[in-house]
Amino acid sequence: MRQQLDDLLSAASERLAAARNVADVEDLRVEFLGRKGKLTGILKGLGRLSPAERPLAGKLTNEVKETLTGKFDEYRQRLATASRAADLAAGAVDVTLPGRRAFGGHTHPVTTVIGDITDIFVRLGFAVARGPEVELDYYNFEALNIPADHPARQMQDTFYIADDVVLRTHTSPVQVRVMEKQPPPVAVIVPGKVYRCDSDLTHTPMFHQVEGLLVDDNVTFADLKGVLSTFLHEFFSPEIGVRFRPSYFPFTEPSAEVDIACVICGGRGCRVCSETGWLEVLGCGMVDPAVYGFVGYDPEKVTGFAFGMGVERLAMLRYGIDDLRLFFANDLRFLEQF
Repeated sequence: MRQQLDDLLSAASERLAAARNVADVEDLRVEFLGRKGKLTGILKGLGRLSPAERPLAGKLTNEVKETLTGKFDEYRQRLATASRAADLAAGAVDVTLPGRRAFGGHTHPVTTVIGDITDIFVRLGFAVARGPEVELDYYNFEALNIPADHPARQMQDTFYIADDVVLRTHTSPVQVRVMEKQPPPVAVIVPGKVYRCDSDLTHTPMFHQVEGLLVDDNVTFADLKGVLSTFLHEFFSPEIGVRFRPSYFPFTEPSAEVDIACVICGGRGCRVCSETGWLEVLGCGMVDPAVYGFVGYDPEKVTGFAFGMGVERLAMLRYGIDDLRLFFANDLRFLEQF
């Protein structure tokens, strides 16, 4: 049996030396070490040996098997490496050729402005809240002091999905949802998409708003003016003029519109600001005590203010864009400027 094993090892080594590729090595492995291979045939003869001879024969057989396994692995690795080297040589890449230009993505200007607004208010201590875009009429109107017969509903141009379900017309419903879930103090901003039936140079059926709410003990209109003035000076310029004008919103009283000095003419008067020198940028006011009744707050103990702004309008003023529809056209010539 020793001679058989020696002959098997020599024959396998000679055949391996002539192998041309990995497939040849695998064929030889099956031929010599497979379940029906030559080494298995020799092992079947162990039963014919005497009990004293079997341990030595088994040891020799295992040594030959380990030796052949090592040789097959070595040749397989060697031929695989040689094959890869040949493939690389045949299809060599000329590294001196200029590479193809990589086209990078661009952050959308609306996304950039939302991020900038959020960063400023977070530094002022506000948290960020979000809510559903498909909203109940109760949260979109009723809980904001806008009952079914209120004339302010006509200002909203609402998309109705059902009698009591709408696409939200502002992000203020989230403020109500936040107040329902936590007691004062509350300081949140709510960025998100809103929807209204309108479309022209300055209106689109879907646009973005950021609304804010602060409720606590002894909050005053002076606090409101300080927060919004700080925001506008951070967002536009520390030197920009800011003014507050009396206005009306159904869920704030008193209410105000906030203007900034025209960013086009510097406040001197031009076509963009209708020669007034001022541009309206957001609305605000002290939360109407009636709203607190919907969320269980005591209007005798807390006060607060709310505000809202259109993101696209701020982006148009910052970047000098004159057509709101450019934000939604997906024109790469426009987007690559940002």
